[in-house]
Amino acid sequence: MAVDDEVEKDAGAEATAMGLRAEGIDRQTLARTGAPGRHEQFERVVRMVWRLRQPDGCPWDRAQTHESIARDLIGEAYEAMDAIAEGDDAHLCEELGDLLEQILLQAQIADDEGSFDVDDVCRGLDEKLIRRHPHVFGPAPADAAPAAGTAGEVEGIWDEVKRAERAAAGEGGGPRGLLDSIPRSLPALMQAQKISKRAAKAGFDWPDVSGVWDKVAEERAEFEAEEPGSEEASEEFGDLLFALVNVARMQHFDAEEALERSNRKFRRRWARMEELAREAGEDLEALPCARLNELWDAVKAEERRA
Repeated sequence: MAVDDEVEKDAGAEATAMGLRAEGIDRQTLARTGAPGRHEQFERVVRMVWRLRQPDGCPWDRAQTHESIARDLIGEAYEAMDAIAEGDDAHLCEELGDLLEQILLQAQIADDEGSFDVDDVCRGLDEKLIRRHPHVFGPAPADAAPAAGTAGEVEGIWDEVKRAERAAAGEGGGPRGLLDSIPRSLPALMQAQKISKRAAKAGFDWPDVSGVWDKVAEERAEFEAEEPGSEEASEEFGDLLFALVNVARMQHFDAEEALERSNRKFRRRWARMEELAREAGEDLEALPCARLNELWDAVKAEERRA
């Protein structure tokens, strides 16, 4: 038997074993009080998306490809995030439905092309959840699960599992780099956080946050030394932002969330400035900078009194 046949046979046996194990875990889960049962509405909407892609379905849906609607996934995800930030459950429910539609449509496009279907998506997710939660399900049904009493300990387990997954993914195709699994299509700030975190876990880090602040100062000096507006200045500014991301990581907060909060704060204050300007009979966009600063200070003073 050829080596490739042996590898394919081993992979098939492993997939079968994982499938049987998943079924066993599912039966144990269903036996628990309060476990979810069938989701008929989910099955119905899967069929609905299939119907839209049929020859007598919707011309728009039939015309879509993975690439044509790729950014819609991002857009719907961000709209769901807005609903979460607003604390609007009804809006969140609607936006999650829109996001689910994008996932089902992507899966149906793949099914039409013969590559995979929604069941493969769910099966792969099911197996990954089991594989990445050995502290819940154990590495095998009869084995004892690793101890995990805190969220931090769980993250440590995940890191080990992901490291093993990356090593396995490199077999037969050369080793995968530490950063290869971080999507390049992520927003730059989120990508920087993931890169920084992974490099730090590999030991490429400062002893404490003071060293990162020194790096921030160094990057600022390099930025200021470049000609304003030049390509070199743009690159150095990126380095400065990356250094600040490391400050956030070492201070144990999410830089993306911090910037989102600042954006929301600025939006709120600007909206209040517009209200104050209207009450005074002023056109905000026609006001001089000094007056804008007065309104800004007034809004901040209101917030302090609230």
